[in-house]
Amino acid sequence: MQTAPFNFPAMIPLWMFPLALATGNTYVLKPTEKAPSASLLLAKHLHDLGLPPGVLNIIQGAKPTVDGIVTHPGIRAISFVGSNQAGEYIHDVGSRHGKRVQANLGAKNHATVMMNDADRDSTVKAVVGAAFGAAGQRCMALSVLILVGDLEESQSWMEQLVEEAMKLKVGNGFVEGVDVGPLISKDAKTRAESIIQQSIDQGATCMLDGRGVVVKGYETGNFLAPTVISLNQQQQYITHSTDSNAKPLSNPAYTEEIFAPVLTILTVPTLEDAISITNDNPYGNGCAIFTSSGGAARKFQYEIQAGQVGINVPIPVPLPFFSFTGNKGSIRGDVNFYGQSGVQFFTQLKTVTSNWQYRKGGD
Repeated sequence: MQTAPFNFPAMIPLWMFPLALATGNTYVLKPTEKAPSASLLLAKHLHDLGLPPGVLNIIQGAKPTVDGIVTHPGIRAISFVGSNQAGEYIHDVGSRHGKRVQANLGAKNHATVMMNDADRDSTVKAVVGAAFGAAGQRCMALSVLILVGDLEESQSWMEQLVEEAMKLKVGNGFVEGVDVGPLISKDAKTRAESIIQQSIDQGATCMLDGRGVVVKGYETGNFLAPTVISLNQQQQYITHSTDSNAKPLSNPAYTEEIFAPVLTILTVPTLEDAISITNDNPYGNGCAIFTSSGGAARKFQYEIQAGQVGINVPIPVPLPFFSFTGNKGSIRGDVNFYGQSGVQFFTQLKTVTSNWQYRKGGD
């Protein structure tokens, strides 16, 4: 059984049910009520190809439907991708009812840039695409950028990032040339704008404010343009020794998963500070480093705790023959999605001990 999110309503089910069906299971798929149609189209295509009735089943509904599914004795395993609140609930309830549960939850993915040796132009383009693509509504979006090095140089980097972000076109995603579409709902837009304002009120600097953008023909749409927020105050470094209970690491632009086109930037003096701050983040979906130094890359990949690491790769989602290996607060359960882990999740280990000599009295 699977509950699927709104942001990738076809791709994420395709992580799960092909493996489940191939390993001999029937499957119940409950799409989010915010994007219910993609699952129906997938099921129709499979039906047209000859998949027998009852093998892939689509069920629509909200929390009462979920409660019925995760407690049903006929459901043996549950896959979930979505928010922490819903995922933790499904994991807890499903586990209490004896289900195997894998739940991919929230994220706050950090990218570290070694300003002294990273290629600036390609890095800026990569970060802008990873932060603002899909309007920031993906669990592997880059939402925090850590610049390592000189404070004055970091200002130049941020200015170039802002310039690149301003080139992105906001609008209807079905229109050619549009880079940033709308948020999923009015509530999502209101929440994102509220977090931006709270971060400013608590001392952050909004270098690019995407609030108030108006798209012609969609004046009441849920649009938020790319937004860039700097947490360094009074041109001071943020270090790992910064009191995590005080500003700026308690700023909501840093602590909240905004799920919108909002990039939070901080500047630190050393790679050690960048790694420590990233590791203190409760989430562990993914991270990246941009550098031309093999030594820096090696140190980063060995010491970082996030489950998916990119070296000059902004969104390090593994290829399908590997597995999606988020960890820490980004996952519940101990078996990852797709790849070999996916096969293990949808199968049950069995041990058979045989003795074919018993009729002859053999040992």
